[in-house]
Order: sequence, then C-alpha cells, then structure tokens
Amino acid sequence: MPQNEYIEESIKRHGRRLDHEERTRKRIARNVHKQSAIAQSTYGIKAKLLHARRHSEKVSLKKTLKAHDERNLKQKDPSSTSAQTALPTYLLDRDTQKDAKALSSALKQKRKDKAARYAVPLPKVRGIAEEEMFRVLKTGKRGKSWKRMVTKATFVGEAFTRKPVKYERFIRPMALRYKKANVTHPDLKATFQLPIIGVKKNPQSPMFTQLGVLTKGTIMEVNVSELGMVTTGGKAVWGKYAQITNNPENDGCINAVLLV
Repeated sequence: MPQNEYIEESIKRHGRRLDHEERTRKRIARNVHKQSAIAQSTYGIKAKLLHARRHSEKVSLKKTLKAHDERNLKQKDPSSTSAQTALPTYLLDRDTQKDAKALSSALKQKRKDKAARYAVPLPKVRGIAEEEMFRVLKTGKRGKSWKRMVTKATFVGEAFTRKPVKYERFIRPMALRYKKANVTHPDLKATFQLPIIGVKKNPQSPMFTQLGVLTKGTIMEVNVSELGMVTTGGKAVWGKYAQITNNPENDGCINAVLLV
C-alpha cells in the first residue's frame, strides 16, 4: 500500500507528463462549466447554501481585485480643492495627493476599532456534546427514551410554567435553575450580584439558547438598574449584556463579566 508523499517523490524522480500543463489548463477551463451545471441542477436548501457560498466567493474576489488595483493609485485630496481657496497658476501642479494605500490602512484600522468595541472576554469556548448536556430519561411501560434532562445550569424566567409531565420533553431541574449572577464591572473592578433578565446567545447551539442553558461563554442580559448607569443622552440603562466566565454546574454560582 503506498505511503508518505509517494506522488511528490515520483514527480521529483521522473518529472511530469509532457502534456501536464495543457491538461491542467483544460481542467480549470472545464471547471467553470461544471460548477455552472451543478448550480443550475441543485434546488431547495442545497441551492440556497451553494448560491450563498458562491456569492461570498465573488464578493471576496472583487474586493481583492479592487484593493490590488487601488494599491498605488493616487487621489486628490478633496479638502484642498474648493472654490473659496483658489490656488495660483504656479501652484496648481503641487496639489496635495492622498495615497490609496494610506486610505485603505485607515479604513482597516477603523474596522479593527469597531470590532474591538464588540469583543468578548472569552472569544472561544470548548464544545459540549449533546450526551454531556442531556441525560436520557426512560418513560412509560415500554421504556421509551424521548425525554431529556438538562444537566447544566439554566434560566427559566419569572412567568415560567412547566408543561404537563406527559408532554414535557426537556426537563430543567429546580436545583440547577438560577436567577442571579455575580457580574464583574471591568472598569470599576467591582463585582455585583445582579438579577438575570434572559439568555441572549449560547455559543453551543441555538436550541440551548432557547432552553436558557447557561454554560461557559454564554451571553446573557442582566438588570443593571441598581448600578445607576446612564447613556450619553442621560437616560438610565436598565439591561446590559454579560458573558459567563465559569462553569456554573461545577461552581454552584454564575460568574460573569459585564460587556461595556
């Protein structure tokens, strides 16, 4: 059985076919038609995903080409040319020019600053399997196993009412339900115990977000009315987002960092 880089070794020793370049060129040329045929023949959700992927590829390619074209292109500074400040004839050839590269780097820096505003303390978390998240419960005379018990901390809200036991698929134990969290303010370096309003996003799965499961890295909304926070316009802030930084099912409490 062939092992290691046997194809590369063969190319080094014996070289390629004489018509290798021509065959490669033809394969690339045929690939466009092949992709087009696939795009025309697919339908349903597969077609949607394929078209979305192709659209993103085209957009990224256009951006790359545009950036390559504008790299060394020089543009006139629009602030320098105005009707009020007319330049004499001997200074017309000394117009201040802006390099497109400088403009591009300024835009990139602006995007980075914007992204930093919405950065979270834990950008990556460990994935949790469904076997770890749920415990299978057998029910009925024949031992059907369609019910699941959540083994992680959850938030259910004030007006939560359980479904009838016969119809309840996901069981959230009372011992693992939490209403308050220990939230640390990164600027004040102080921790407050604040009531939880709701679960905004669980990075593990949208289903866990819907169930209100609180795992490490989950973004939740907390009530910050007692902190006396106000907006730039002077309005009082009621709810803010916070990210969980610990494993609540192991520690018995929820520790989070406020996203300011």
